[in-house]
Amino acid sequence: MAFAGFHRRLGRRVFFSAPLALVAGAALGQGADVKFKRSSLAIETGGRELKFEVDMATNDAERSHGLMFRKSLGPYEGMLFDFHQEQPVSFWMKNTLIPLDMIFIAADGTIRHIHSNAVPLSTDAIPSQFPVRGVLEINGGSAKLLGLKPGDKVKHPIFGNG
Repeated sequence: MAFAGFHRRLGRRVFFSAPLALVAGAALGQGADVKFKRSSLAIETGGRELKFEVDMATNDAERSHGLMFRKSLGPYEGMLFDFHQEQPVSFWMKNTLIPLDMIFIAADGTIRHIHSNAVPLSTDAIPSQFPVRGVLEINGGSAKLLGLKPGDKVKHPIFGNG
């Protein structure tokens, strides 16, 4: 989870001021199995509704593991990161084998920013640019292909609209 203050790289994500025990645990267990709950979400864009099945990353262990080591995602699959409150967040692609689009989402479900085609295995930081409640990761290039843009709405229970 992100907190105000300096940041540390934790697993695959950049988080703020994480407890030292979590940093050590992430370093030792990068390849460890993390079980994710599945959920459905929809994105309203261009007068249509696109449905996705996503894994939920709702705690530090899940968020730090993310989509690391995955070799593929289905065309309407992804991962939804829930930070439980709006805050600035930053991601990286360490140990991530496939290109991803990162969709940064406000607490009301509004898409604030889209980072397209994040480079696999890169340790460059990818900031949210705005405080966000959640981040949806999907296959790289999919956001453009589907016509997703800032201002579109993501419908899911964490945003109070799904």
